[in-house]
Amino acid sequence: MIPIRDNIQPRRWPWVNYLMIALCTIAFAAQMMSGDGGAALAERWGMIPARVTNPGKAVVVPAERVVSTIFGPQVIKGMRQLPAAPVSDWLTLLTCIFLHGGLMHFLGNMWFLHIFGDNVEDRLGHGIYLLLYLGCGLIASLTHLASDLQSPIPTIGASGAIAGVMGAYLLLYPKAKVMSVLPLLIIFPVIILPAWIFLGLWFAFQFYNGWASMNASEQTGVAWFAHVGGFVAGMALAVGMKFAHHVSPPVDGVLAGTEKDGFYPRGG
Repeated sequence: MIPIRDNIQPRRWPWVNYLMIALCTIAFAAQMMSGDGGAALAERWGMIPARVTNPGKAVVVPAERVVSTIFGPQVIKGMRQLPAAPVSDWLTLLTCIFLHGGLMHFLGNMWFLHIFGDNVEDRLGHGIYLLLYLGCGLIASLTHLASDLQSPIPTIGASGAIAGVMGAYLLLYPKAKVMSVLPLLIIFPVIILPAWIFLGLWFAFQFYNGWASMNASEQTGVAWFAHVGGFVAGMALAVGMKFAHHVSPPVDGVLAGTEKDGFYPRGG
């Protein structure tokens, strides 16, 4: 399901949410302008479990190169060493959340963050929301690290941090409504679901795929357990903020949309 909008209008301008989107956009633009699709940046700034768990030890991966011979181009297989991170290997657990693996990965993450992040920031305040976002991103990276300690594959993407935002949203706005598109082959019906159903199904999908990937013979290229860890962390942190009385009251129930759907007209 692809969310279109929710029916909660934030009361304050979510500048931290926009800042996170802007930083990810700048990083993605740098990846696209690097000439190699961002591969080198991903290897240097991404979180590579084998590099984190083996500090000071070279991480070697399979490599191929094409050479010209009298018989034509030939593919030579060999090994190459991954570059060292420009920062502490442990700091890459945070730097990795600003990079993305492609256009759809980037656009999908930023759209989910746009839909759910503004309302969470509205309830928590700017400073606590920033800590929640970064904290959930860190916990998501740690969860993925724990699931595959010796993987030489760079882990990148804001998905884990955004999953934390979604987990917090579930706790803060369980009765909100989410208008979504449900892609079904050649038709794309629009449905409206309570937030607890939309987010609950999303979490179940991540958990199932994470469990299935543990028994798969090949890696999927998706850090499913990072999503699971980030989501659970977001829920836990939201509960903690509630008990600590650091959560603003919910938005008033006066809706500016039609009585049929109860949706606000989205401003910024």
